[in-house]
Amino acid sequence: MTLNYIWIAFFLIGFLVATYKAIFLGQTELFGTMLNNLFDSSKTGFEISIGLTGVMSLWLGMMKIGEKAGLINLFAKGVAPFFRTLFKGVPKDHPAYGSMTMNFSANMLGLDNAATPLGLNAMKDLQSINPSKDTASDAQIMFLVLNTAGVTLIPTSVIALRQSIAIKEGLTNFNAADIFLPTLIATFVAFITGMIMVSIFQKINLFKLPVLLFVGGFAALIIGIYFMVSSLPPDEMSRRIGSIGSGFILSIVILFIAAGAIRKQNVYDHFIEGAKEGFNTAIRIVPYLIAMLLAISVFRTSGCMDYLVNGIAIIVAACGLNTDFVPVIPIGLMKPLSGGGARGLMVDVIKNNGGVNSFVGKLAAIMQGTTETTFYVLAVYFGSVDIKNSRHALVCGLIADLAGFTAAILLAYAFFH
Repeated sequence: MTLNYIWIAFFLIGFLVATYKAIFLGQTELFGTMLNNLFDSSKTGFEISIGLTGVMSLWLGMMKIGEKAGLINLFAKGVAPFFRTLFKGVPKDHPAYGSMTMNFSANMLGLDNAATPLGLNAMKDLQSINPSKDTASDAQIMFLVLNTAGVTLIPTSVIALRQSIAIKEGLTNFNAADIFLPTLIATFVAFITGMIMVSIFQKINLFKLPVLLFVGGFAALIIGIYFMVSSLPPDEMSRRIGSIGSGFILSIVILFIAAGAIRKQNVYDHFIEGAKEGFNTAIRIVPYLIAMLLAISVFRTSGCMDYLVNGIAIIVAACGLNTDFVPVIPIGLMKPLSGGGARGLMVDVIKNNGGVNSFVGKLAAIMQGTTETTFYVLAVYFGSVDIKNSRHALVCGLIADLAGFTAAILLAYAFFH
């Protein structure tokens, strides 16, 4: 419902401002420009969405292979001690652990759309052991907050969008995976922040071996990669990060296929089964992206987006800070409300601020890949099991979002500015 109001407001405010400019400032050509941009935006939204189809089919196909080969279950067993520490009240070997692992796996591979049905199933499993059916349990809150601030190993959707935009811009030899490391670090910051905030509310002791091993191992991996590239010039750093990201992603693909082959699975058929889901997922994105791009087009063409961004820039400059990051602020404001809306803003920001390979373009992609949509996930996940009292879930989720967005900005400056 909140997104509905924002969508309507973009159209109405943009039209009213354009009307004022046409009547009182003589900018009568603004309406024609606005209409042309509406048509262009709808075309852009369709073209970019179709460009996602291949990558979404690739990753959902690979996820299906990994699932059938048993790698997902193996991962579930590996993180079980970590999960048992965080999720209070969930019995050992409960089906909820498997559902949550599948959901986290999809999020870690950047398959945000594919993660939703898996998350709904996990929430249903957790609801089966919830003593108060209309109030979120501690385990459900922890799951939701970690879901909205989940670690993204491979920002698949964002990489696919960047590649699609790069093709549209005519770029050659473009590495869409060069945002891999900063996105990974930013999501890790959001994840840890969310975990700490929920643990404070629920009085969970995080100083236990499974938690320390998980956090320490992940942090060591990130620090190791960072020190490999930190001394390089920005251009070389970007190229090296892109190579690491590409190599990591390719290794995941080979691992899934090899595991399926070793277990004598029909890997090809499993891939086709998953790829069909990927095609359907990509097609479902089309109307959402077009809808948001249309609203943003009206808002931007009227000049309202410039007023918003310039106002923020004035405040940031008054604080003595660099303002190059300001154009991505609207993405940060939209992301907790709507993933589709933020995706539309990301495309718009890239298009109007130097392209996909610019500093702003890279920062927009990092921010888009950093966290999930807190309000949307809370409404859909809790709504699916008729929970009305979300307790401290929203506060913890928004604090994690803020930490992730702040980290995204600082990391973009460190790696690409």
